[in-house]
Amino acid sequence: MEQYINSNKDLWDDWASFHPDTPFYKMEAFLNGASSLMPPEIEALGNISGKSLLHLQCHFGQDSLSFARSGAQVTGVDFSEKAIQKARELNQQLKLDAHFLQSDVLELEGKLNQQFDIVFTSYGVLVWLNDLQKWGKTIADHLKPGGQFHIIEFHPFLMTLEFETAKFAYPYFFEEAPLKEVAIGSYANPEEGKHRDEFTWQHSLSEIIMALVDNGLSITDFKEYDYSPYDCFPNMQEIENSKYQIQGMPSAPHLFSICAVK
Repeated sequence: MEQYINSNKDLWDDWASFHPDTPFYKMEAFLNGASSLMPPEIEALGNISGKSLLHLQCHFGQDSLSFARSGAQVTGVDFSEKAIQKARELNQQLKLDAHFLQSDVLELEGKLNQQFDIVFTSYGVLVWLNDLQKWGKTIADHLKPGGQFHIIEFHPFLMTLEFETAKFAYPYFFEEAPLKEVAIGSYANPEEGKHRDEFTWQHSLSEIIMALVDNGLSITDFKEYDYSPYDCFPNMQEIENSKYQIQGMPSAPHLFSICAVK
């Protein structure tokens, strides 16, 4: 398992080296005060001013820092050293007080001895994790009693598709052996970055939900969306402003969101 995780770390270190400069992340607008947050998470979280927030798999920190700008006391965690380094640089540049920790989110025990009002994670996070029960425990361990967990994530059904053809191509249910593919560039810029192996795991909705329930959380809200706010997969078309669908699959679920309470 370690070899897969290390390969994925190398992949994300490579991506973190050029992602901040891609048009996908709109860095100039962000540095000038624009939020990187999307409507689904803004609607789900509401007013977060004064609340402590743990952001799991935060990449190079844009969303974490957008939460900090909204008044939250933010800690971001990611396993990529280069991503965390960039997040800390942006935090200093913007004169914010967010904190960033380099760690695999499944290995947080003993590294972050704090509980939070909110734990948050979003958009393309679960496929990189091989143990959702351990993930659920990480969330529960770092939530205060009465605290809320929020996830906005690409729908597991969507992850079974070959995006170019909109045909079923990948398993829906979890398998111990990861799916291996060669990443050519990245979702933010398919033309940049090295060709690297990536290893991912599929997770069904039932597995995701039960990882939370089994660790003592109660589901209070669940939504599904027929669009993505990001044009991040092949063969997508914009159906409304900042709403994208895979062509040929207009009614397919693209996102889901869960709110759970400890």
